[in-house]
Formats: sequence, structure tokens, C-alpha cells
Amino acid sequence: MTHIRTFSVVALATATALTLAACGGGSAAEGGGAGESHTLRVALNQTEEHPSFIALDHFGERLEEATEGRWKMEVYPNETLGAQQEALQLVSQGSVDLAIVSGTQLENLNEDFRVFNLPKVFDDVEHQMEVIHDPEITGDLYTSLEESNNLTVVGGFTQGARSIYTTDAPVKTPEDLAGKKLRVQESDVMIAMAEALGASATPMAFGELYTALQSGVVDAAENNEVSYWTQKHYEVAPYFSNTNHLVGLDYLIINSDLLGEMSEEDRAAFQTEWTATHEEHTGLWTTATEEDIASAEAAGATFTEVDEAAFDKVLEPLADKFIENDAQQALYDAARAAAE
Repeated sequence: MTHIRTFSVVALATATALTLAACGGGSAAEGGGAGESHTLRVALNQTEEHPSFIALDHFGERLEEATEGRWKMEVYPNETLGAQQEALQLVSQGSVDLAIVSGTQLENLNEDFRVFNLPKVFDDVEHQMEVIHDPEITGDLYTSLEESNNLTVVGGFTQGARSIYTTDAPVKTPEDLAGKKLRVQESDVMIAMAEALGASATPMAFGELYTALQSGVVDAAENNEVSYWTQKHYEVAPYFSNTNHLVGLDYLIINSDLLGEMSEEDRAAFQTEWTATHEEHTGLWTTATEEDIASAEAAGATFTEVDEAAFDKVLEPLADKFIENDAQQALYDAARAAAE
């Protein structure tokens, strides 16, 4: 059986209304007839220089042209509309139209999403993108939150290969993480991953991480090279170890009622331009990764290779621990089959 957890919307309505009012107007769902223009508000926790912002900004430009101005898009970066958990709740209630949220956020609503968050389920970014945009694999998963949470998953952006970075010394084996406080995303899988590596799991919102590393609240974090550079984490955690323990995943979610309000023509245009968007994002990601590694090194960060076999040994058992039903096993098997 698929396990879906509903959530209660937190008391964010007043603060969100003030934020949106300051930015001009309400959500697209408040728009009028078919001939009117609707501006979709998109919540993002990354900076304007991040590939996700750039790709989404271009998405909005193409969507406006494709729908002859009926649908526009405005991206709010830097957690302007709240951290991911808040943004997800606001999309559910319709105060925000779309948001980019990590796979761990959706895992907390429907445990079947955890399959794509497991270490080693994807070999690389190309493999990941092939799987998550195959409707034969993801169709039921992406609509599974519509009835319970009024959310539809449109598709995903890669987070690239995630690795570990530390404040005091490089990590070459899991033993080097013993006793270290490792920031992880708020999910059971990420906590179990940290514990398997021998670290002390410290769940924390992404926006709090720089200060936590700087102050010693945590000793280490795990993320990709792009976030490492754009969030300036190299300043407070200069040792980046290429563990490549998983290929991270963000999802674009949309309010289901809003999606249902689109005409058939506009919804087709939305899907076409989304396909162009995630393809553009993947290309931007590859380029940004190379550039950001060079920039971080020039700023004093060091990148270290690790004992990959040692990390694989402690992480591989997590799949058996977290795959609990037939639906999850089918997703896992389909993902792995796509790599062959």
C-alpha cells in the first residue's frame, strides 16, 4: 500500500499575503476569464545565479510567448516566499502557484518518493533525467498527491552528484566522519544515510546552513558543487570530498486546481516549454559544475578523491531498509533497469 501523509497548513497566510502584496497582486488562481493574463508565482530557495533560477526564468519567457501572454511566470529566489517546507504548503493551499522542492520534501508526504532519494539509485545525471521524465515510470507517483494535498508534480531538476564538505579536514573514508555533526535534509532516508556513514545527523533548513557551519553547530554538510559555490559554503567549509554518494533531485510542483484551470491548448504549451526547461537546466548544470569547481579552488577550497568502495559498502544496504512495498520496489527496479 502507498503511504501518504497529509499535513496541516501552518499559519503563514498573513505573512505570505503581505509578501505577495509587496511584490504586486495575488496568485494566478485569482485571475479571471480565459482572455486574461495570469502570472504564475514560483518559489525557489536558490540565488539568481543558480541554474534553476536561470532555467525557470527562461521557462516564463517561453510560456508567455507560447500562450500569447495568457500565462506569465515570476520566479522568487532566495527563499523570498519561505523555505521549501513552507513553499510546499503554500502551493498546496494556492497562495503560491509553483515551487521547486527537494525530493525529501515529497518523501515526507508520500513515502514512495523516497525511492528516488536513495543513494546509488541513479548512476549519473543522464540516467536520472531519463527515469524521472518517463511517464510510464512516474505517472502514478507524480499524481499521487493531488487528492490528499492538491499538488501535482510536473517533473524534476537534477541536483547533480552530492558530496560531503567539512570545516576542518578532508574526508576520504566513512571513518573520517565519525563523531562529526553532518547537516542533512529533513527526511528519514537522509538521517539514516548520515548514520550509516558514522556521522551525527543534523536535519536543518538549507538557508540556515552557512551560519551553522560558521558557528560550529555542524561540522559538515553534503551537497553539490554548484550550491557549494553559489551559497559561499566554501568560505566556512573549505574541504570538499568527492563522495558522490547520491544524485540529488528537485521537483517542480504546481497547485493541482490551477493546473486543471488551464485550457487544453495552454496546458500542452506548458508541458512543451517545461520539457525545454529541464533540458536547458541539465546543460546549464554541467557547465556550472565545471565553472564552480574552478572558482571554489581559486578561492581556496580543496577537492579530494575518496575511497568509493568504502562508501558504497555502507550505503548500499539502505535500499533494502527503505523499500517497503511493491510500488516502491517497482519504482526502484524500473530506475535500475533504465541504467542497463
